[in-house]
Amino acid sequence: MPDATVGEYMIRKVHTVSPDMTVEQVRQEIIASNFHGFPITEKGYLLGFITAKELLRHVDKPNAKIRTVMSRGTLCAIPSMSTEDATRILFRYGLRNLPVVDEDKKLVGIISNIDIVRSQIEKSRPGKVMSIKNFLEQQNGLRFKVVNKDIGIDQIIPTQKEVYMDELIGRQYELKRGLNEPLIVVERREGYLLVDGHHRMMAAKKLGLKDFKAIVLVPNDYDTKIGLEKTAERWGLHSLDDVKIIEGSKHPFMEITTMLLPSEEADGINQRLMDSVKDE
Repeated sequence: MPDATVGEYMIRKVHTVSPDMTVEQVRQEIIASNFHGFPITEKGYLLGFITAKELLRHVDKPNAKIRTVMSRGTLCAIPSMSTEDATRILFRYGLRNLPVVDEDKKLVGIISNIDIVRSQIEKSRPGKVMSIKNFLEQQNGLRFKVVNKDIGIDQIIPTQKEVYMDELIGRQYELKRGLNEPLIVVERREGYLLVDGHHRMMAAKKLGLKDFKAIVLVPNDYDTKIGLEKTAERWGLHSLDDVKIIEGSKHPFMEITTMLLPSEEADGINQRLMDSVKDE
């Protein structure tokens, strides 16, 4: 399996600042954004990277031009670099973001710690698929082949009767940010039995998506019902409309994650995610 590249995971729409902006102007840009700094470009060429920490050194010179206080040059990557090598650069030098340039040294994107995490989550999928495949084969006496394809959301047959609203919000945010973690499904004659990815699917449905990337387990016998299929039938699950959304309690994952926060602050985290989903 070829290594994932920076070009596959970088953000192409990059917020930049000009070297002719003042310290105060860039300070205000950072305050108004979710970023800790920006690439400095001129006519598309990458000149450097300015961070909030560097601006603090020049807070007494609010009208100074960035070109007079900036450090020339910055560490960078190219689109063909592997995400593993980009991870090493971010880790070794304690960086949050790594600008990406083309052969002319023009800025074409940026890759961050978040993008690296996204690549690692997606990279872990093959191992999980093989574990599920082996389990289903042993439990049901079938053989499965693995294929990758896009499937219609309206073709999904759920095997889980409940999802949590707080985790649903988080999944919507992830999808909007480009975390495209494929589903794991079993192909049936009447659709696709969903093995892994119920919160993802419900989030995609709420966002109005029509199809989704999936890793499909294709059985050698369509007439033998597997255990999950029998469970879905027993619970009356035929489509995503049959899945209940729980709003009154937290998903176990969020319960653990927010256990040290006051309840109002924990609720505020999800509200910010909801606002982000609406704004994008």
